Amino acid sequence: MTAAPGLQELQPASVTIHDSVDEAFIEQYRRDGFAVLRNALSAEEIAAVNQEAVRFCRGELGAIRNAGDIDPGLSDAELMKKFLCIHYPHKVSDVMRDVLHAPRVIEAMTGVIGPNVKAMQSMLFIKSEGKPGQAWHQDEHFIPTRDRSLTAVWIALDDATVENGCLWVLPGSHKRGVLYPDRETNDVRFDCTNEAYGFPYSDDQAVPVEIPAGTAIIFNGYLLHRSLENSGAHGYRRAVANHYMSAESLLPWQRMPEGEAAATHDFRDIVMVAGEDPYAYKGTVDITSPLVRPDRSGGCDR
Repeated sequence: MTAAPGLQELQPASVTIHDSVDEAFIEQYRRDGFAVLRNALSAEEIAAVNQEAVRFCRGELGAIRNAGDIDPGLSDAELMKKFLCIHYPHKVSDVMRDVLHAPRVIEAMTGVIGPNVKAMQSMLFIKSEGKPGQAWHQDEHFIPTRDRSLTAVWIALDDATVENGCLWVLPGSHKRGVLYPDRETNDVRFDCTNEAYGFPYSDDQAVPVEIPAGTAIIFNGYLLHRSLENSGAHGYRRAVANHYMSAESLLPWQRMPEGEAAATHDFRDIVMVAGEDPYAYKGTVDITSPLVRPDRSGGCDR
């Protein structure tokens, strides 16, 4: 792959689906910033998560911020079309909490992060036809870790394709370790999240990651990635996206007390998923709760 003049040349990458967390998997993760793992969730686990999504949308698991009024007369399909993504579902759902601990996922996390791993965020994407994607961004921009260990696990609950809004990645874009500036976007293809810009890569260098249901994309917090809208009548493009990092690192994220330095602030609404927590003496707190990500159909000012 040859970069256009003035652009950073990226390593070419093919979307290889790995059967195990072996040296080839870890090597691709290091080189390209992402690797794909088959059978992260079983068919039974996928069915349980998809059923849990219906319960969330019906309000059966409690109130969800930004959800608005729920019409009990709507069918499941009609109701779910109103939702793009639910943040922090693991806070109220045993099913979603179990996904954080999925054995294949934890094997991947200990392989690319290390023996001590904590999770701090979960997201349940529903994304029915017509719902937008998310513009180019880096997860570490939103969840800053001190040691750059942030790692996303994006698990397809339906076959993810270009037509229904799969992830696109810029392979190797994590290597510079640079967080690019962001700005608002009015592009109707995307939700209300800001877009990254000013990076030395072009859209024609992006690779679509089309994967079957149950497969996980494991990617680095500095990797530039995006998704496009679920165009046409393609049903859902449901997915789980969970975030992990090394337990050795403090997490200067959210609700920093006045007068506290970023270097010592540590977000403690976490879930340990592997190994030991060196900061266990700090305890844990319950800060976050489920909320609905706004998209353009509901306005971006919520």
